[in-house]
Amino acid sequence: PLPAWARAEAATPPRPEAPRAPSELGGDKVLAGETADDALPEAAAKRRGRQIHTLLEVLPVHPPEKWPEVAGRLLASGADRAEPGAIPALLAEAAAVLDAPGLAPVFAPGGLAEVGIAAPLDALGGGRILGYVDRLIVEPGRVLAVDFKSNAIVPTRPEDVPEGLLRQMGAYAAALGQVYPDRRIETAILWTRTAELMVLPAPLVAAALARAGAS
Repeated sequence: PLPAWARAEAATPPRPEAPRAPSELGGDKVLAGETADDALPEAAAKRRGRQIHTLLEVLPVHPPEKWPEVAGRLLASGADRAEPGAIPALLAEAAAVLDAPGLAPVFAPGGLAEVGIAAPLDALGGGRILGYVDRLIVEPGRVLAVDFKSNAIVPTRPEDVPEGLLRQMGAYAAALGQVYPDRRIETAILWTRTAELMVLPAPLVAAALARAGAS
């Protein structure tokens, strides 16, 4: 005869909590006054940011003379389709970033684009995050995570970066520290409007992540 446990219905396992996006950990994403300065509704501003992201992800693998053709093809359809008249300005902003001599290491061969990362974070009480790093540079002693931001108003100091962006980068740093425990983890924001790379101090982003866990 079968034992009692074999006749009993198995208990339904608990459903794990859905992971949180690093970009949705609370806090402001823009500096005060940006909406009025940019004159773009929030949805349009986000779509413009995604359009720039798409160009920066794909254009580096093509020669510069092909960029106008590739940009037109990329932005001609889909949810983030751009009006034909808007494409030249979008391409100009992306090209200025890709042509900036100081940013060449970010887009050098060997760098990784749109890298998915998931991990439980102690700062979030063991809650999991799932996100995508725009550009990841892995070196023997260092790992650099770069996120593209198309904000209209660019802060002049890391301490002035909006809280929501600091929390996002703190989550990336904490997750990457689990993947690469023997390497120095650095995070940076690439401001596309000014083609500037701003490295963020590790204590600054860690403190922001801690605030996300406490909120």
